[in-house]
Amino acid sequence: MVYRKWLERSPRSAMKILWVSPSFLHPTDRGGQIRTLGTLKELHKRHEIDFVALNPPSNSEGPERSCEYSTRHVAIPHSAPSRKSLSILPQLVRSILSSVPLAVSRYASPALKQKVRDLAETAGYDVIVCDFLASVPNVASMAHSILFQHNVETTIWQRHAQASGSSVRKIFFAAQARKMKAFEKSSCRQAKFVIAVSALDAQRMKQMFTIDHVKSVPTGVDLEYFCPPQVSTGNAEVVSRANADTISRDSDIVFCGSMDWLPNVDAMEHFLLEILPLIRAQRPGTTVTVAGRSPDARVLKAANGLAGVKVTGDVPDMRPYLWGARISVVPIRIGGGTRLKIYEAMAAGLPIVSSTVGAEGLSYTDGQDIVIRDSPADFASECVRLLDDPSARQSLARNALRLVKEKFSWAVVTQDFEAILEANRLPRST
Repeated sequence: MVYRKWLERSPRSAMKILWVSPSFLHPTDRGGQIRTLGTLKELHKRHEIDFVALNPPSNSEGPERSCEYSTRHVAIPHSAPSRKSLSILPQLVRSILSSVPLAVSRYASPALKQKVRDLAETAGYDVIVCDFLASVPNVASMAHSILFQHNVETTIWQRHAQASGSSVRKIFFAAQARKMKAFEKSSCRQAKFVIAVSALDAQRMKQMFTIDHVKSVPTGVDLEYFCPPQVSTGNAEVVSRANADTISRDSDIVFCGSMDWLPNVDAMEHFLLEILPLIRAQRPGTTVTVAGRSPDARVLKAANGLAGVKVTGDVPDMRPYLWGARISVVPIRIGGGTRLKIYEAMAAGLPIVSSTVGAEGLSYTDGQDIVIRDSPADFASECVRLLDDPSARQSLARNALRLVKEKFSWAVVTQDFEAILEANRLPRST
């Protein structure tokens, strides 16, 4: 019945897509999940999608809500040990001897690999998408698959090694970076095609992995979802939403993101210890909210004893924290791919101060729709300026909203993704 209804509403060029992922997309608490979810919701309007992914037995929400973005789903039981848990120690030990980086090997599943092989051989797909590098061990033939690269993973691990202040961590990160480069290069070269999330990432992959079969698709954002609820849409949307300084403010500064992801951990440790003191030297009462799941001990330690600093932990909805702040900060020093949190803050009518790495790969004009600063002193100075100047905040937010509205809705950016899939259809006999 579902398939018949899909056929009735789909155009003749509709594709049958097998999408292989390391996890289901709910609860949605990571940037990569948000990007995949936005992409799949658009694709599912026109195409048949079989979604196959790993899933811990405790997560019933993921499979239950997969109908929002797929025609059918297959859940393979699998639990990757938490990085904070002692249960990860055996994987750490094995990773020392393995050529496969830990960030990939912890998601390897023979059961998922067999399921993907069976489906690929019998279901007659037009396209197979390998979502994230971590899915590669579970795809039997990358030569028949499109690799959706949310980051250049090698760059992230190289930056971890460079930024780490611990000699033990530096050695570990450097070793993982070497393994990641070899694995990522091999995976990209074997893939039928590679989709990057920014032109910068695409160029890096061309140079680092000596490939040409790669194109970028920009990150999108759900404009209506992030619109402050009391502000109407329509012809006056750009003006009214960006002037939403009448919203009740819970915090001066907000940072949103998964707080167990190492680049976010490093960013907020750096902000709280190095940048916030400079801000408070000029604005002593400045408040900060760090909103996101599973805050790392390093962040909790940095925030400990700091009055006016709130670390929320898991939150059911990130939007109130955006709507309740005056500015958003993205002081990331380590990372790859693109930060969805920037376009989300723009869609929420919130001005942003970011590092260069934080906004890497995104389209912006410094000083017009975002402020880019890297040194702690310059970053702090811009935060103070915006906090003290409502008109500057409104101007920055208004320009940013116009940017994402015109160029980065999911409906717009997914057209490029869809065109790449169409151009790389498989023969039905494969």
